[in-house]
Amino acid sequence: MNMSSRFFPFALASVLMVCLNAFAQDYPSSHKTITFVLPYAAGGPTDKAARDLAQSMSKAMGGQSIVIDNAAGASGSIGTNKVAKASADGYTLLFTHIAQATLVSFFRNLPYNVEKDFEYLGLVSENPMNLIGRPSLQANTMAELVTWAQANKGKINIANAGPGSASHLCGMLFQSTLKVDMTSVPYKGTAPAMTDLIGGQVDLMCDQTTTTIAQIEGKKVKSFAVTTPSRLTSPVLKDMPTMQEAGLKDFTVTIWQGLYAPKGTPAVVLKKINEALKTAVKDPEFIRKQEAGGASVINDARNDPAGHKAFVMSEVVKWAPIIKAAGVYAD
Repeated sequence: MNMSSRFFPFALASVLMVCLNAFAQDYPSSHKTITFVLPYAAGGPTDKAARDLAQSMSKAMGGQSIVIDNAAGASGSIGTNKVAKASADGYTLLFTHIAQATLVSFFRNLPYNVEKDFEYLGLVSENPMNLIGRPSLQANTMAELVTWAQANKGKINIANAGPGSASHLCGMLFQSTLKVDMTSVPYKGTAPAMTDLIGGQVDLMCDQTTTTIAQIEGKKVKSFAVTTPSRLTSPVLKDMPTMQEAGLKDFTVTIWQGLYAPKGTPAVVLKKINEALKTAVKDPEFIRKQEAGGASVINDARNDPAGHKAFVMSEVVKWAPIIKAAGVYAD
């Protein structure tokens, strides 16, 4: 091999690096649209958070066009895989919630690797959950509910929005913490589950406060506790104890949302996206919109890529034994 043939691969690599750096420096281009792929249907709390974030990040990026692509299906794995396989150019991003940590245990064969196939950009917000019961339930406080549950092992029905849903996770953790088996009743969403809870067809349900507050105000359900480490500021729930206050040690469930890019996205691009995300979560309008729906904006180490990834990996570890014990799997 002569000198020129040995030099060619290095020269080509150098040219490609220069082109890549030039592309990264130009990010984001006003001629291209950034897409947030949301692996769930439109209309839910995560969809709303994604749209609110898109507006605030667009403003932080000087008016950059950002759109939402609702790629629902298979508990969120279809849309997530779409981003895992997308071009690593910063124009296709994943906006998803706690499922990024739990689907690892729910699915035997995920088409992507949560740890290796994504660049972690930062968490954005989190929604608290609320344990509620049918209006005719004998218990009125969390202490009374625990006593009632232990006296009625095997006779209690707990509703959820389907396998892998946030309400399902919260319900499994509740059973695991109390060491009381309950009959899990899956629905196609929390709306029909709430209808049956109000009607007394099921006994309990864990749901996001964004949908429980109105039912509590209308005295259509009983509220027992919230799943956050400290009490909420909501006028309706401010006097509601936390699970931990009620004696359920380490019982914390929040439905967090975060932003991800395909693995291999240039570092310069990742830095620009993360800077826009950090600006967005400090935007008063974004904060107002999240708090109006009962959510809390995240403003800590989890806004950084390293903190975000460390947190998600800790959630994988937290939920794996609970999901395994429940024996709920999908292929």
